[in-house]
Amino acid sequence: MVSKPVAPPKPVASFKRERDAMKAGARCVAGVDEAGRGPLAGPVVAAAVVLDPRHVPKGLADSKMLSAVRREELFIEIMATSAVAFTAASTDRIERINIRGATLWAMARAVASLGVRPDLVLVDGRDAPPGLACRAEPVIGGDALVQSIAAASIVAKVVRDRMMARLGECFPAYGFERHMGYGTPEHLAALAAVGPCSHHRRKFAPIAALLAA
Repeated sequence: MVSKPVAPPKPVASFKRERDAMKAGARCVAGVDEAGRGPLAGPVVAAAVVLDPRHVPKGLADSKMLSAVRREELFIEIMATSAVAFTAASTDRIERINIRGATLWAMARAVASLGVRPDLVLVDGRDAPPGLACRAEPVIGGDALVQSIAAASIVAKVVRDRMMARLGECFPAYGFERHMGYGTPEHLAALAAVGPCSHHRRKFAPIAALLAA
């Protein structure tokens, strides 16, 4: 009998990086992440979170791995126990300086808006936002590895989803509240039928191709 291959265990987010940094002298460590780089419409939202080491919510993980209900539950707990700030970069800003620039701008603004000043910022991905008043470390896959980044990913995702739900009320033809602006078949069909609205990213390839046609 041939045994089935066993999938490797998924990484579990931990507080180790934050605790190690605190042992090395950092008094305050923030995690930073974004939501909404890939959609065809809507803002990109960045969040910065400083967890209280004595009250770290249980179950922090990459927001994409959590159900919408669980994200909302953790969002409430994070907001009640942590220092939190978030910033949205509008579609206009994304069009002006590109999605990477808008994401880094939103990250920097979120960190600057925290009620505390971090000594270290742990950022999901390869890039750290410019102009921070403290040291920053990019962590590839950080939303699945580092609890502060996971918390930031949850905040950014919940905030953006709520914004897209509001856009769905204002622009009911697109179904933003269901697909959050991503290029789903429903969204693409709506675009083909009625064209883009003011919140669509016109420089993104599918929208640009539609406009060119």
